[in-house]
Amino acid sequence: SRRAPAPAPETPAVPVPADPGLPVRQEGQLPGAERNPCCMGTEAAELLNVLTGYIEAALSDRRHLLALTRQAPAWARKDLRDIAADLQDQARQLMAAHYLITGQCYRPSISTERIYPGRWRPALRERYHAAACSGFNFARSAEDTMDPCLAKLFEEMSKESYRHAEELMRLLQRSLQGT
Repeated sequence: SRRAPAPAPETPAVPVPADPGLPVRQEGQLPGAERNPCCMGTEAAELLNVLTGYIEAALSDRRHLLALTRQAPAWARKDLRDIAADLQDQARQLMAAHYLITGQCYRPSISTERIYPGRWRPALRERYHAAACSGFNFARSAEDTMDPCLAKLFEEMSKESYRHAEELMRLLQRSLQGT
């Protein structure tokens, strides 16, 4: 007569740490799974509408610059495309921040309206002011949030927006040399 094998011992519900000095984590307490993380958490959620506004503004500014590129002098086209690419990256960073805060992907609105930038110099002037105002608004938002990670992101975007404004001013200066 054969005996049935002894049942396997039950595995403990809580894993035993390799180092007794380390804390034991319960299931659901994975790193980054805190209910209110210090970065991109409750403090950042207070500026969620501002964040989505910045995403839409970056994508709109990008579209305006690409439209302006089509009529720009050949010497200015690469610089305008580079700024537009930076704005695309900026929108992606902001969408990543949105996901970190909410756990949901943000879907920007898609505009199919055709943009007519108008004459070259007035359009450059308009894009300069848009970039400078973005720099100012990002700086102000960085000061307004208590979330350190969101503040850092806004500070970086403020600096980048001011760099864009400087580049647009340089393009405007060059275009005025011929007058």
